[in-house]
Amino acid sequence: MTLDQMFSFGIIGAVIALLIWDRLRYDLVALLALLAAVAVGIVKPKEAFLGFSDDIVVIVGSALVVSAAVGRSGVVEAAMRPLAPRMGTVWAQVVILTGAVTLLSAVVKNIGALAIFMPIALQIARRTGTPVSLLLMPMAFGSLLGGLMTLVGTSPNIIVSRVRTEIMGEPFGMFDFTPVGAVIAAAGVAFLTVGYRLLPKGRATAAGPAFSIDDYTAEVRLPAGTPFVGKTVAELEAFGEGEVTVAAVIRENHRRYVPSGHWTLYENDILVLEADTQALAGLVKRAALRMMHDKELQGVENEEDIAVIEAVVEQRSPLIGRNIEEIALRERHGVNLLALSRRGRPIRQRLRRVRLQPGDLVVLQGRASGLPDTLAELGCLPLAERDLAIGRTPKRTIALAVLAVTVALVATGTVPVALAFFGAAVAMTALKVVTLKEAYDAVEWPILVLLGALIPVSETLRSTGGTELIASALSDAAQGLPPVGALALILVTAMAVTPFLNNAATVLVMAPIGASLAEHLGLRPDAFLMAVAVGAGCDFLTPIGHQCNTLVMGPGGYRFGDYWRLGLPLSIMVVVLGTAAIALFWPLVPR
Repeated sequence: MTLDQMFSFGIIGAVIALLIWDRLRYDLVALLALLAAVAVGIVKPKEAFLGFSDDIVVIVGSALVVSAAVGRSGVVEAAMRPLAPRMGTVWAQVVILTGAVTLLSAVVKNIGALAIFMPIALQIARRTGTPVSLLLMPMAFGSLLGGLMTLVGTSPNIIVSRVRTEIMGEPFGMFDFTPVGAVIAAAGVAFLTVGYRLLPKGRATAAGPAFSIDDYTAEVRLPAGTPFVGKTVAELEAFGEGEVTVAAVIRENHRRYVPSGHWTLYENDILVLEADTQALAGLVKRAALRMMHDKELQGVENEEDIAVIEAVVEQRSPLIGRNIEEIALRERHGVNLLALSRRGRPIRQRLRRVRLQPGDLVVLQGRASGLPDTLAELGCLPLAERDLAIGRTPKRTIALAVLAVTVALVATGTVPVALAFFGAAVAMTALKVVTLKEAYDAVEWPILVLLGALIPVSETLRSTGGTELIASALSDAAQGLPPVGALALILVTAMAVTPFLNNAATVLVMAPIGASLAEHLGLRPDAFLMAVAVGAGCDFLTPIGHQCNTLVMGPGGYRFGDYWRLGLPLSIMVVVLGTAAIALFWPLVPR
């Protein structure tokens, strides 16, 4: 092993270790890796920033803007409206919602497709009484399966296409992924329409004005006028009909006590309540309590201007890792945080000091007309049906027309993928389907930084001969296996690594290794590149390997282990069926 190879392996190994450690943001890890690679000389200074001008960065960023435009146009809500009467049973809801998300994920980014359909699913669950936990995870998994079907459905496909350009001089086309992806997606959706029964049912109800999956934690004050001054904790809980728990009492200069039922309540006590939103709202109103963080909002003249909404904190949210005091939520953004839920885990701190995490459910209060823009700015997805279709009929037509022209141009090879989707993003903005602010907010800048910084770093594996060393070791491990066995080995390896790395980082490392393994075995690399894309795009075992899984964890009331219930059999099916489909459509013939 040469010194350059040692440097390359060392830096890639450090990236993997830091991403698993998860104390530093993945974009910062990528930037540190790029600086280290330049410092040791395996990336030349003049090549350090070439990754940021790569087509991958343009395609991913543009596809996110196009996805946001399609979502905001209201076209999906309009298309789903005629199907609503047919969704009277749980099975029909799973079939229609999961199938729709899967199909949409083929032409827009899968995270965007899921974000569009989640509020629709929550509204249907609320109306029919279906436990929302039976709907959201199948939809999340369907969005991952749908992303496999086209070049722009998911980032791994875009990156694999770039690697193919370097190896064979020609990228994968828009629909080169469709035969394999469609087989896997169709079988996966068919499984999900039966497999949803493996999911927990008891943690979710669809009762209430918003949703009541996990108990929220909220803080209320006992004002002088409430009849419960001088009463006991047990009496207050009984008044809440057993649906509200007094988890703590805060008094005496903010000292926190865990009360017994016989504790007497005093004026100005702060009570930490745990309840679903319906029970909480009912108790606060009937018992004349005062929400602690229900502060006066500037510029609001009457109560009719105020709205309360539930939302889930997305991975890209600027709220992550910060509390409401640091964010100055009311002063800067004009909203109050009324309650918080964290996947059934109790909140031990005062609400104003809790540092928010991806997947947290929050109840926010603010000016009704400004809440949609505020939620977008805060990176929160509203958990209520969005009335986006009002006054947007022309925008639906424009969004559909732009998307159709883009797909046609790419499919016929008239325009390169990067230029076509860049043009679509510009057109959506120029025609005011989305505003410039909405377009900028739609772009996941940390992902683009990760890609731009890691592209030169990952290429050092190939330029120093590191991929050949790894491929040689894998070739030895694959001795005695048929070519299809080696293909399955690459797919399983990519699938196993993805939960610990960002899927884009997985492909940047694994795609050159897969291609080199094919060379060692004397086989064509196309099938191995496809296997890497499928493996990296199919993380069904954890809530952290892909943003879609994280997005549904809080609203669905899921625990970490719930993903294995549905995800393990689906993963096994993908490995078996995916390997066979890849070998069928991309024959493993000797080069």
